Amino acid sequence: MTLELVVVTGLSGAGRSTAAHHLEDLGWFVVDNLPPSLIGTMVDLALGSEGAVEKIVVVTDTRSRPFAGDLDTALEQLADRGTRARVLFLEANDEALVRRFDSVRRPHPLQGDGGLVDGIARERDLLRDTRAKADLVLDTSVLNVYELRDRVGAAFDARASAAPLQLTLMSFGYKYGLPVDADLVVDCRFLPNPHWVPELRPQTGQDAAVRDYVLSRDGAAEFLDRYEGLVQLLAHGYLREGKRYALLAVGCTGGKHRSVAMAEELARRLGDDGLEVVVQHRDLGRE
Repeated sequence: MTLELVVVTGLSGAGRSTAAHHLEDLGWFVVDNLPPSLIGTMVDLALGSEGAVEKIVVVTDTRSRPFAGDLDTALEQLADRGTRARVLFLEANDEALVRRFDSVRRPHPLQGDGGLVDGIARERDLLRDTRAKADLVLDTSVLNVYELRDRVGAAFDARASAAPLQLTLMSFGYKYGLPVDADLVVDCRFLPNPHWVPELRPQTGQDAAVRDYVLSRDGAAEFLDRYEGLVQLLAHGYLREGKRYALLAVGCTGGKHRSVAMAEELARRLGDDGLEVVVQHRDLGRE
C-alpha cells in the first residue's frame, strides 16, 4: 500500500486549520495537533488499516518542543522506511497575524510575559529551518478563506492536479513588498511605465491599450521569449523532483500596469505550451 502523507505546519494564525479542514473535505484523514514524535506511530496505524486510510494530513505546531528537531527526525525516519511526507508551511506578515489574533482575542502561544509581536517573532525564528525545508510555502497575508482553499486544493487535490504541474503566475507591486512564497521573482521595471502616460494611467494591464503599449516596448518580446524558455526548463526540473506546484511572481512598481500585462501574456504563451496556468493579480485595484 502506498501512503500519502502531508504535514501542515507554520505560524500560528496563518491558516493551518483552514488548510486542514479543506484537505479533510477532499478526503484526507486529518490528525490535528499531533506532536512530531508521534507521526511515525500514526503512519504505522494507517499502514495497518488494510487500505482504510490512504491519505493522511498531520497538523503540528510549535507547542511540541523542541519542534524543529522533532519534526526533522520524524520525517527522516519515515523516509528511511520508504514513506516521504510533503510539508506545507503557512505564514503571514506580522500585520496580518496581529489583526487575526486581535479579532479572536487570544494570546499568542509563545508570547509568554511579552507582547503579541514578541510571540510572533519567537515563533518565526523557531520555524526558520522548517520553512526552508518545506515543499510548499504559502503566504496567507492577503488571502481570504476561499483563496486559501483554492491554493491548497491546487497543490494537494488529485482531481485538481491532473496536469503534472500546477503553475500560478502572480503580478505584484514592489512598493507593497515581495510575495514571500514565490519560487521565482522577475522584475518588469525595466520597461517604460504607463503610469506616466495620462490616458493610460487610470487603466490596467488587462486593458488592450495598456497591454499593447507594454508589449510593444523595446525588450518586452525578448524578455518574454527568454522567460518562457526558462519556465519550461524549470517545469521539467520540478517534475523530475516531484514538485507539483510553483508560484512565479512578475513585479513592477505598483502592480497595476506592466506586471499585469506581462503576466497575462506569459500565461497565454505557457498555456499554448501545454502548461496548466492560473493567473493572479495580487495588487490590482490598490492605490
